[in-house]
Amino acid sequence: MMTESTHEHEPHHQDTEPDDALKRKLAAILSTDVKGYSRLMGEDEVATIRTLTAYRELMATLIQQHRGRVVDAPGDNLLAEFASVVEAVQCAVAIQNDLRLRNAELPPHRRMEFRIGINLGDVIVEGERIYGDGVNIAARLEALAEPGGVLVSHTVHEQVRDKLPFTFEDLGEQQVKNIARPLRVYRLRAARDAGGTEISSPPALALPDKPSLAVLPFQNISGDIEQDYFSDGISEDIITALSKVRWFFVIARNSSFIYKGKAVDVKQVGRELGVRYALEGSVRKAGNRLRITAQLIDAATGNHVWAERYDRELADIFAVQDEITERVVAAIEPQLYAAEHFRSQRKPPESLDAWECVVRALSFFGQGTRDGDGEAEALCRRAITIAPGYGQAHGLLAWMLTRRAQRSGDFKAILQDASTEARTALGLDEQDPWAHLAHGMVLFRRRRHAEAERALRRALDCNPNFALAHASLGWLLAVRGAHEEAIESAEHALRLSPRDPRVGAQASHVMVFAHFAAGRYGDSVASAREMIERYPEYLPAHYVLIAAAVMQGEREAARNALAALLRLQPDFSLAWVSEIMPWTGEVGERLLEGWRKAGVPER
Repeated sequence: MMTESTHEHEPHHQDTEPDDALKRKLAAILSTDVKGYSRLMGEDEVATIRTLTAYRELMATLIQQHRGRVVDAPGDNLLAEFASVVEAVQCAVAIQNDLRLRNAELPPHRRMEFRIGINLGDVIVEGERIYGDGVNIAARLEALAEPGGVLVSHTVHEQVRDKLPFTFEDLGEQQVKNIARPLRVYRLRAARDAGGTEISSPPALALPDKPSLAVLPFQNISGDIEQDYFSDGISEDIITALSKVRWFFVIARNSSFIYKGKAVDVKQVGRELGVRYALEGSVRKAGNRLRITAQLIDAATGNHVWAERYDRELADIFAVQDEITERVVAAIEPQLYAAEHFRSQRKPPESLDAWECVVRALSFFGQGTRDGDGEAEALCRRAITIAPGYGQAHGLLAWMLTRRAQRSGDFKAILQDASTEARTALGLDEQDPWAHLAHGMVLFRRRRHAEAERALRRALDCNPNFALAHASLGWLLAVRGAHEEAIESAEHALRLSPRDPRVGAQASHVMVFAHFAAGRYGDSVASAREMIERYPEYLPAHYVLIAAAVMQGEREAARNALAALLRLQPDFSLAWVSEIMPWTGEVGERLLEGWRKAGVPER
């Protein structure tokens, strides 16, 4: 039988070494290759290599988990050996199940389907390599297998048929290339129940078109049955809170709690519930202290996306429950964005869907640069072209336009576009916190502070753990003189999402401005310099630094700061900043005084 990709594994003899010096052992050999690999390479080499690399990493992980090792991986082939034939068959099933999920995310013509053959036989060992008929038979079985299928030899079948819950179809004897005697071949089929009846494995549920998540019941590992109420309560609260994040698909409690008290295979959860991610955790009580752990896992690969541990005094159990819920939910959101962005990078730009465009836009937005903002705006517009009714894309575009407006000489026109996009987002989904956030920032830029504050608080009503809205609210609080409350709001945003650069930039700027508004110019200068070091192109930090340095008496530092700003924004002037500045009243007058003393041009 001719195959598209064959590989010979014949023993290699050195002239100076007799045959009886070669080491031999019995091993289970797994051989796999890609059906249609030449076609895939001919159509798109880059995408094919990218997919092959990702799939090999997955297979290597599963092989290691089943106590095997990868021996060789030439071209599209992969050869592995196992000390246990049972582990080899279990690994083959896991590989095909996981690759089936991965392939479901790709267009049909780009799917990469592997064939697997398994043999148990004697092999010759030379260093890290293995050779001989034991290897060649596995390769021949692989060539006979169907795409996505597993074939095993008679020796494998004899060893595993009573040890594993699988059925095998006898395909009879097959004559294959370079093997003198016919091979007795078996096709691995479905699982069996205890009575020997074949069980039809339910097909994996299709993944939703947005990030999907199951929150599994947190385990009580305290040995105290009363802590079940606490661990269940945390799980339920997290499900409720995540359900308010409108761009997540969260499995309801009644479905995820069927796994309570069971040893959970996260990959199986992903298949059975149709989710890409699972959150699991544990609760342990010792004396008057609680330790809570949480892990976010990619259900397709089993890899950890995020993990955290929380140690708390058990003074008020409900307060602890609320705090942990808040922290976990706020931490998960940016981690899911990051994971989705990483996943979308495997796809070429022209095949991105609307959600993936928004994910990439959020990543560019987090860079805090002019180029990054430009890329984010373009991706939002593309998402809207793909899905005109996608509210979050309109809301994020409105946000990006408010950022561009503060750099542009056409402030009013761009802000009008931002207002249109924000209202479109609200019209599409009045419960979307992003829509209210964008609307609030447009109102803030138009100096309608009371309305802006109401819009931001509405965003927090929709999602109390929306860290970016907490940070943005700090601006409004500082403007109306609530300086300490503004700083608390910014610090709360950072506590909720300490690793999200979008939140970091907003919250840091709030603290820079709040210190200035409160007359703490030294603190404002220090905060601004720290912020500029992290986000060198974030213009508002430069604006406040110039004025704060003047008020602090650091005229030379103010002139240096102005020079740095003019390199980023050559048209910066008092006339322009007076038009776009969202701050009014006494604070606005102090800012203008500082800029004028620093030598900012009038026009």
